[in-house]
Amino acid sequence: MSKGKTAVKAGKLKDSKLQSTIRYVRQHWLLYVLFIMPAFILTIIFKYIPMGGIAIAFVDYNPFKGIAGSTFVGFQHFSRFLSSPDFMTYLVNTLKLSVYGLLWGFPAPILLAFLLNRILNSKVKQKIQLVLYMPNFISVIVLCGIVRILLSPTGFLNILLGTQYNFMTMPEAFRTIYIASGIWQGAGWASIIYTAALSNASKDLKEAAILDGANIIQQIKAVEWPAIKDTVMIQFIMAVGNVMSIGFEKAYALQTDLNMSTSEIIATYVYKKGILDGDYGFSTAVGLFNTVINIILLISMNAIAKKMNDGKGI
Repeated sequence: MSKGKTAVKAGKLKDSKLQSTIRYVRQHWLLYVLFIMPAFILTIIFKYIPMGGIAIAFVDYNPFKGIAGSTFVGFQHFSRFLSSPDFMTYLVNTLKLSVYGLLWGFPAPILLAFLLNRILNSKVKQKIQLVLYMPNFISVIVLCGIVRILLSPTGFLNILLGTQYNFMTMPEAFRTIYIASGIWQGAGWASIIYTAALSNASKDLKEAAILDGANIIQQIKAVEWPAIKDTVMIQFIMAVGNVMSIGFEKAYALQTDLNMSTSEIIATYVYKKGILDGDYGFSTAVGLFNTVINIILLISMNAIAKKMNDGKGI
């Protein structure tokens, strides 16, 4: 009987809290509008209104006539791209660069977070984290300049190896250079989210595992991994959803005439056709194709993750 009364009281308390919250919002609605409106307006202007530009993919766009005044061509630009002899080359280059980058780059910050979590001295840990985070704040163009200097025939790597190779002209070396430099630049910064998640790992369970004689691998498997499992899954789904979204700036900055066979990807092709050649309709169609593939991959990976992770996805 007492349990029933307690439940009723708890329900009434929740209802009263909800009513007071609604009353407060109604009284101070102007304050909420002032805070939310700028972000809402900026989102509409810079995220939703530009979506109207997708229509350019279906017309023979003329900047002087505008979208409405341009000739409608339907899916002509898409069929032109899909029937292009270079289509498979650009698609394969993009997929290889992104998939290899995902396979090598995604585990790097997780492993780094596990290693940082083993450092008990807080001062030493902070100094190491500072060194690891610094590359993230280097501009992509500056980073590419550093890479070009280091890998030039008279660069540090050739001096170290005693050779005079120009690695930037080797098509077979481009993907390794791109992925390795990306890991160096972003792994430290990406490890922040996993380091934060590891702080939720039970210290009592870890101490118990140590007392039971568990080694480092067993401690990670039994205590630390469950603490970051959901975070890793969400990050992985988002990463798969961006498989086709290879950074244009870096690929273009590391591109040379001699490594074009592996460095020419969809993003650089869109830039050249749209900005350099002025073929706006065709370049928009190629970009839209790229986006659609990303959306399909994101939805598919989220569905797979839900089945593998007890119904938990994004």
